[in-house]
Amino acid sequence: MAHWRSDSLDWRTGHYLVNMRAVILISGNGSNLQSLIDNAIKIDLEICAVISNNRDAFGLKRAELANIETFFVDPNLFTSNEEFDQKIITIIKELDIKLIVLAGYMRILSASFINHFSGKILNIHPSLLPKFPGLNTHKKAIDAQEKYHGASVHFVTEELDGGPVISQEIVEVDSSDSEYSLAQKVLEKEHILYPKVIHWYTQNKLKLINKDCITLDGKIL
Repeated sequence: MAHWRSDSLDWRTGHYLVNMRAVILISGNGSNLQSLIDNAIKIDLEICAVISNNRDAFGLKRAELANIETFFVDPNLFTSNEEFDQKIITIIKELDIKLIVLAGYMRILSASFINHFSGKILNIHPSLLPKFPGLNTHKKAIDAQEKYHGASVHFVTEELDGGPVISQEIVEVDSSDSEYSLAQKVLEKEHILYPKVIHWYTQNKLKLINKDCITLDGKIL
Protein backbone atom coordinates (compact mmCIF):
# COMPACT_ATOMS: atom_id res chain seq x y z
CA MET A 1 0.00 0.00 0.00
CA ALA A 2 1.34 3.45 -0.87
CA HIS A 3 2.29 5.96 1.80
CA TRP A 4 0.31 9.18 2.19
CA ARG A 5 2.65 11.58 0.39
CA SER A 6 2.15 15.21 1.27
CA ASP A 7 5.19 16.73 -0.45
CA SER A 8 4.53 20.29 -1.49
CA LEU A 9 5.95 22.20 -4.43
CA ASP A 10 8.20 25.14 -3.62
CA TRP A 11 7.11 27.75 -6.17
CA ARG A 12 10.42 29.59 -5.76
CA THR A 13 12.59 26.68 -6.87
CA GLY A 14 10.18 24.38 -8.68
CA HIS A 15 11.37 21.52 -6.46
CA TYR A 16 9.31 19.37 -4.14
CA LEU A 17 9.94 19.91 -0.45
CA VAL A 18 10.64 16.73 1.50
CA ASN A 19 8.17 16.35 4.35
CA MET A 20 8.96 14.68 7.65
CA ARG A 21 8.27 10.95 7.75
CA ALA A 22 6.01 10.03 10.66
CA VAL A 23 4.15 7.07 12.09
CA ILE A 24 0.99 7.47 14.14
CA LEU A 25 0.05 5.09 16.97
CA ILE A 26 -3.64 4.74 17.79
CA SER A 27 -6.03 2.55 19.75
CA GLY A 28 -9.48 3.86 18.89
CA ASN A 29 -11.60 6.21 16.81
CA GLY A 30 -8.71 8.22 15.40
CA SER A 31 -10.25 11.69 15.23
CA ASN A 32 -6.86 13.31 15.90
CA LEU A 33 -5.41 11.04 13.22
CA GLN A 34 -8.05 12.36 10.81
CA SER A 35 -7.11 15.92 11.68
CA LEU A 36 -3.48 15.14 10.86
CA ILE A 37 -4.40 13.45 7.59
CA ASP A 38 -6.46 16.49 6.61
CA ASN A 39 -3.65 18.89 7.52
CA ALA A 40 -0.64 16.84 6.39
CA ILE A 41 0.26 19.02 3.42
CA LYS A 42 0.01 22.23 5.45
CA ILE A 43 2.23 20.93 8.26
CA ASP A 44 4.95 19.30 6.12
CA LEU A 45 4.07 15.80 7.32
CA GLU A 46 4.29 12.49 5.48
CA ILE A 47 2.25 9.88 7.33
CA CYS A 48 4.01 6.65 6.39
CA ALA A 49 2.00 4.27 8.55
CA VAL A 50 -0.61 3.93 11.26
CA ILE A 51 -0.03 1.27 13.92
CA SER A 52 -2.64 0.00 16.37
CA ASN A 53 -2.88 -2.49 19.21
CA ASN A 54 -6.62 -2.78 18.54
CA ARG A 55 -7.79 -4.70 15.47
CA ASP A 56 -11.16 -2.91 15.55
CA ALA A 57 -9.82 0.63 15.89
CA PHE A 58 -11.78 2.85 13.51
CA GLY A 59 -8.63 4.87 12.99
CA LEU A 60 -7.27 1.99 10.89
CA LYS A 61 -10.23 2.48 8.53
CA ARG A 62 -9.48 6.19 8.35
CA ALA A 63 -5.90 5.41 7.38
CA GLU A 64 -6.93 2.87 4.75
CA LEU A 65 -9.30 5.40 3.17
CA ALA A 66 -6.35 7.80 2.91
CA ASN A 67 -4.20 5.06 1.34
CA ILE A 68 -1.89 4.93 4.35
CA GLU A 69 -0.19 1.66 5.26
CA THR A 70 -1.62 0.11 8.44
CA PHE A 71 -0.33 -2.39 10.98
CA PHE A 72 -2.25 -4.24 13.67
CA VAL A 73 0.05 -5.68 16.32
CA ASP A 74 -1.77 -8.08 18.64
CA PRO A 75 -0.63 -7.64 22.27
CA ASN A 76 -1.83 -11.16 23.07
CA LEU A 77 0.98 -12.62 20.99
CA PHE A 78 3.67 -11.21 23.30
CA THR A 79 4.69 -12.18 26.81
CA SER A 80 5.70 -8.69 27.95
CA ASN A 81 5.22 -5.02 27.15
CA GLU A 82 8.90 -4.81 26.22
CA GLU A 83 8.54 -7.64 23.70
CA PHE A 84 5.46 -5.98 22.20
CA ASP A 85 7.23 -2.63 21.94
CA GLN A 86 10.23 -4.29 20.29
CA LYS A 87 7.93 -5.36 17.47
CA ILE A 88 6.72 -1.77 17.08
CA ILE A 89 10.34 -0.57 17.09
CA THR A 90 11.18 -3.00 14.29
CA ILE A 91 8.31 -1.72 12.13
CA ILE A 92 9.26 1.90 12.73
CA LYS A 93 12.94 1.37 11.97
CA GLU A 94 12.12 -0.33 8.67
CA LEU A 95 10.09 2.73 7.65
CA ASP A 96 12.90 5.22 8.41
CA ILE A 97 10.66 7.35 10.62
CA LYS A 98 11.67 10.73 12.08
CA LEU A 99 8.62 11.40 14.27
CA ILE A 100 6.28 9.20 16.32
CA VAL A 101 2.85 10.65 17.06
CA LEU A 102 0.61 9.17 19.75
CA ALA A 103 -3.04 9.88 18.98
CA GLY A 104 -5.27 8.12 21.46
CA TYR A 105 -2.77 5.29 21.98
CA MET A 106 -3.90 3.48 25.11
CA ARG A 107 -0.75 1.57 26.01
CA ILE A 108 2.04 2.70 28.30
CA LEU A 109 5.29 2.74 26.35
CA SER A 110 8.21 0.81 27.78
CA ALA A 111 11.35 2.61 28.90
CA SER A 112 13.30 0.88 26.13
CA PHE A 113 10.92 2.25 23.48
CA ILE A 114 11.03 5.79 24.89
CA ASN A 115 14.81 5.79 25.18
CA HIS A 116 15.22 4.40 21.67
CA PHE A 117 13.25 7.29 20.20
CA SER A 118 14.02 9.98 22.78
CA GLY A 119 13.00 13.43 21.58
CA LYS A 120 10.98 12.01 18.69
CA ILE A 121 7.71 11.06 20.43
CA LEU A 122 4.80 13.47 20.86
CA ASN A 123 1.54 12.87 22.74
CA ILE A 124 -1.68 14.81 23.15
CA HIS A 125 -3.47 14.52 26.48
CA PRO A 126 -7.00 15.75 27.32
CA SER A 127 -6.19 17.89 30.34
CA LEU A 128 -4.17 20.92 31.32
CA LEU A 129 -1.13 19.01 32.49
CA PRO A 130 0.21 18.59 35.11
CA LYS A 131 -3.41 18.39 36.26
CA PHE A 132 -5.18 15.07 35.73
CA PRO A 133 -2.68 12.69 34.14
CA GLY A 134 -3.98 9.26 33.18
CA LEU A 135 -7.57 8.37 32.32
CA ASN A 136 -11.03 9.92 32.93
CA THR A 137 -9.73 13.47 32.77
CA HIS A 138 -13.09 15.09 31.97
CA LYS A 139 -14.80 13.44 34.93
CA LYS A 140 -11.91 14.49 37.16
CA ALA A 141 -12.19 18.10 35.97
CA ILE A 142 -15.95 18.19 36.63
CA ASP A 143 -15.64 16.47 40.01
CA ALA A 144 -12.94 18.95 41.03
CA GLN A 145 -15.21 21.84 39.96
CA GLU A 146 -12.53 23.21 37.68
CA LYS A 147 -13.36 26.43 35.87
CA TYR A 148 -11.00 25.60 33.04
CA HIS A 149 -10.00 22.40 31.31
CA GLY A 150 -8.26 21.65 28.03
CA ALA A 151 -5.61 19.73 26.12
CA SER A 152 -1.82 19.52 26.27
CA VAL A 153 0.81 18.38 23.80
CA HIS A 154 4.01 17.12 25.37
CA PHE A 155 7.16 15.19 24.63
CA VAL A 156 6.95 11.63 25.89
CA THR A 157 9.33 10.63 28.68
CA GLU A 158 9.30 7.69 31.08
CA GLU A 159 6.95 9.48 33.49
CA LEU A 160 3.34 8.87 32.46
CA ASP A 161 1.95 12.10 30.95
CA GLY A 162 4.87 13.79 32.67
CA GLY A 163 7.07 14.90 29.79
CA PRO A 164 7.63 18.62 29.27
CA VAL A 165 4.52 20.39 27.98
CA ILE A 166 4.93 22.17 24.66
CA SER A 167 1.58 23.90 24.22
CA GLN A 168 -1.98 23.87 25.57
CA GLU A 169 -5.49 24.89 24.57
CA ILE A 170 -8.04 25.92 27.20
CA VAL A 171 -11.83 25.58 27.39
CA GLU A 172 -14.23 26.86 30.01
CA VAL A 173 -16.09 24.30 32.09
CA ASP A 174 -19.76 25.24 32.27
CA SER A 175 -21.97 24.19 35.16
CA SER A 176 -24.15 22.35 32.64
CA ASP A 177 -21.27 20.35 31.14
CA SER A 178 -21.39 16.57 31.19
CA GLU A 179 -18.34 14.40 30.62
CA TYR A 180 -19.43 14.02 27.00
CA SER A 181 -20.01 17.71 26.28
CA LEU A 182 -16.73 18.66 27.93
CA ALA A 183 -14.89 15.97 25.97
CA GLN A 184 -16.32 17.34 22.72
CA LYS A 185 -15.18 20.86 23.54
CA VAL A 186 -11.68 19.63 24.35
CA LEU A 187 -11.52 17.43 21.26
CA GLU A 188 -12.33 20.40 19.04
CA LYS A 189 -9.32 22.20 20.53
CA GLU A 190 -7.13 19.11 20.12
CA HIS A 191 -7.74 19.12 16.37
CA ILE A 192 -6.27 22.63 16.22
CA LEU A 193 -3.49 22.17 18.75
CA TYR A 194 -1.88 18.96 17.54
CA PRO A 195 -1.29 19.97 13.89
CA LYS A 196 0.14 23.29 15.09
CA VAL A 197 2.68 21.68 17.41
CA ILE A 198 3.61 18.96 14.93
CA HIS A 199 4.28 21.66 12.34
CA TRP A 200 6.77 23.25 14.73
CA TYR A 201 8.49 19.89 14.93
CA THR A 202 8.53 19.22 11.18
CA GLN A 203 10.05 22.67 10.66
CA ASN A 204 12.84 21.72 13.11
CA LYS A 205 11.80 24.54 15.43
CA LEU A 206 10.98 22.27 18.37
CA LYS A 207 13.54 20.20 20.26
CA LEU A 208 13.76 18.21 23.48
CA ILE A 209 17.03 19.18 25.16
CA ASN A 210 16.68 16.88 28.16
CA LYS A 211 13.81 15.27 30.05
CA ASP A 212 12.78 18.61 31.55
CA CYS A 213 13.71 21.18 28.90
CA ILE A 214 12.45 22.00 25.43
CA THR A 215 13.24 24.79 23.00
CA LEU A 216 11.13 26.48 20.33
CA ASP A 217 13.02 28.57 17.78
CA GLY A 218 16.08 28.18 19.99
CA LYS A 219 14.38 29.67 23.05
CA ILE A 220 13.63 27.66 26.19
CA LEU A 221 9.90 27.27 26.80
